[in-house]
This record gives sequence, structure tokens and C-alpha cells, in this order.
Amino acid sequence: MRVLYGFVLLCAALIQAARAEVPAAALSSDIVVLGEIHDNSAHHAVQAQWVDAIAPKALVFEMLSNADAEAVTPMVRISRQTLERALGWADSGWPAFEMYFPIFAAAPTARIYGAEVARDQLMALHGAALPDIAGDLAAPYKLDQPLPEAQMAARLQLQHEAHCEAMPRDMLPMMVNVQRLRDAALADAALTALKDTGGPVVVITGNGHARSDWGVPFVISQASDTQVFALGQAEEGLITTDAFDLVLDAPAVDRPDPCAAFR
Repeated sequence: MRVLYGFVLLCAALIQAARAEVPAAALSSDIVVLGEIHDNSAHHAVQAQWVDAIAPKALVFEMLSNADAEAVTPMVRISRQTLERALGWADSGWPAFEMYFPIFAAAPTARIYGAEVARDQLMALHGAALPDIAGDLAAPYKLDQPLPEAQMAARLQLQHEAHCEAMPRDMLPMMVNVQRLRDAALADAALTALKDTGGPVVVITGNGHARSDWGVPFVISQASDTQVFALGQAEEGLITTDAFDLVLDAPAVDRPDPCAAFR
């Protein structure tokens, strides 16, 4: 009995310590955007820790469609295997589900929302204007307005580098529009979740979408005065922008050079 009681106290102390590491500004925010590098398990461990501390009423995933989110019933959340099968994760193209499952497990009663933009909608941006493809998202999230010149130049350069400087320059504006549309979809899902549940809401997404200068937090600010906290997650200090409320660091993942094929 003493051993069990001691174990309970230890678990409580560990949970309290984890919560102490989450800033008060995040704990008091309506929406918390948790960035990641998708294949870094340490980043997902941090996300699970923050979700446990925040106890959100809703989780929004970049990786899930609306249909995926609707498939997340209490019955399929009983294990990693049942949830993975329900989501069809093995065919999704995202990194191993074992990295993402602890995030779901940290908020077992949170409502799940998907913010994935359909591939055919993204491909349509190749020959159509962003407002036409964005539909109802265009006006509230300012997708019907051009970006400031300096921001557009910075984003074009970022896309050029992200695509190994191999993509034709005339395709880069479309890639910026893809990013803007995804940001708007995430922002809309987060605000919908906040309205539905009362919050707090946690958004799980890549670092590029988590940026507060032009990512999801900024897009939300164009449509609402909702309080948003943005976490970026780096590898060995390689985030150079200050466009987050907080940046946490982790060891780099050993991965193949994504630009090797172009060379």
C-alpha cells in the first residue's frame, strides 16, 4: 500500500513538473499552436506534454481531414492500433503514428478536428486565383488581398530554399498560395473548435504554420481578437526567426538529405 501511495505521489509530482514547464501565457490562451518538425519524435513528446498541461477541449490536426476527425469516436480511441486503423494513417504519408498517438492520449476526451486541405483543391491553385479556390475562407482570412511586398519576397525565398532551389521560380507564388490556404483552413478549424467547445484549443501543425508573423496565429488575428500562443520547435538551434512566442530545441533527427535527388 505504501509503495502504491508513493507511486501515485511520484506521478502527481511529475505531472505538476511538466505543467510548470508550460508558460502561464500558454495556459491562459484560448488557442495554442504547437509547431513541429513532422518526423522528430522529441517534438511530439513535447506536444503531448503541453496537451496534458493545457487539457484542451479540442485538438486540431493539420494531418486530418474532416472525415478523419469524425472517425475518432470513443471506441476507436481505446488503443493506438484501433485509432491508427480508423484514421487510415498507414496510407496517409505522415510519419509513424506511434509519435502522434501520445498527443491524442494526453487529451482523451478532447473533441478532434481536421484541417487538411484536399489535394485536388491545392492542385487547382496551379491555374486559378487563390480567392476562387478558397471560397468561404477567402474574405474572413484576407485571402482575397495580396501580401505586403516585403513579406511576399521573404516567403518566395523561403519556398525556394525549402524546395532545394530546384523548383522553377514561376511556380513559387503557387506554393505561397498553398501555404496561405492551409493556414486559413487551420485557423478556421481552430476558431470553429473554440466556438463549439469553449476552449482551450490546441493546434498540432508544422512550424511553418505555427509562425505568429504570417502563419495560423496571424491569420486568426485577422478574423478575431482571440488570444493565441505560438510554440516553435527547433533542431539544434536552427530556427532563426523570432516569429514564435517561445522556441524549444531538440536534437536533430538522422534523416536522408532531401535535396540529394536534385543534385
